[in-house]
Amino acid sequence: MNTRARALITGITGMVGSHLADFLLEKTDWDIYGMCRWRSPLDNVQHLLIRNNNKDRVFFIDGDLCDFISLQNAINEAKPEYVFHLAAQSYPKTSFSSPIHTLDTNILGTLRLLEVLRGCKEIDPVIHVCSSSEVFGRVPREKLPINEECSFHPASPYAISKIGTDLVGRFHAEAYGQKVVITRMFTHTGPRRGDVFAESSFAKQIAMIEKGLVPPVVKTGNLESLRTWADVRDAVRAYYMLVTLNPISGECYNIGGTYSCTVGEMLNFLISISTHKDHIKIQEDTERLRPLDADLQIPDTSKFNSHTGWEPAIPFEKTMNDLLDYWRKRIEAGNQFLIR
Repeated sequence: MNTRARALITGITGMVGSHLADFLLEKTDWDIYGMCRWRSPLDNVQHLLIRNNNKDRVFFIDGDLCDFISLQNAINEAKPEYVFHLAAQSYPKTSFSSPIHTLDTNILGTLRLLEVLRGCKEIDPVIHVCSSSEVFGRVPREKLPINEECSFHPASPYAISKIGTDLVGRFHAEAYGQKVVITRMFTHTGPRRGDVFAESSFAKQIAMIEKGLVPPVVKTGNLESLRTWADVRDAVRAYYMLVTLNPISGECYNIGGTYSCTVGEMLNFLISISTHKDHIKIQEDTERLRPLDADLQIPDTSKFNSHTGWEPAIPFEKTMNDLLDYWRKRIEAGNQFLIR
């Protein structure tokens, strides 16, 4: 009889979900149930498909946060001891054009998932609800670094949706005794980052320039926003520690890196490591600008660090080098991409 622990990752096909699966496969003996929609792209989990086909600790299951019955089926199949709820409409800029979908997926989707978990009497899992640093939004400089008690001032429908996610998670912990812990992760990136996010878009454009596919011009949005950068591989290690080191129901934690710079400075670093660094120009593209921007994102992570002992280990320079190499490999393989 299989007695291994079972973990459910919603959104396993995303950057974070796929790296979390890799981490758990390497560092634990758990079985991994990855919930995704039937139409989810599988690029980030190509290396895991053979495990699924061989029923080797990885099991992909259908589930959609907007479909209650599919969630019931997924939970009944997985019966997890640990839930990492990462699935979301996660792109702030898209939330301006698709606010209803964003709110439904992120707020009501979280509610549906927690209700299904509450209704499954055979399990009592530790549940990680992934909120976002975007909930803090437009923070005045005198409130930096941002701690967990900082007030919310959302700057996008996405941020509003993550406030709802955050509060729904806390409510279920307090009202129903579910073992829910909430994270507000600050900017994290690395290989497999979607090209709708600034640093990944820049890296992809640079890789395409190096290959001669586009003119030597990187198109940008707002370069003045200040960010603290973390590596996705450090982030998933934090998430594992969150659910295994004395998780406290209803608590929320800021998690993030230690290296801060503007988006423009990040772009300058990416250009500096390019083989075409002397030829690349920068051009603002007004279509890449948000109507409103959370422009000061500097975290105080002392609460989480004190509770778990976690510290980021991967330096900014390695994260950016690995991100650029990720795009170089994809483009070298002959894949075609939208210019965005």
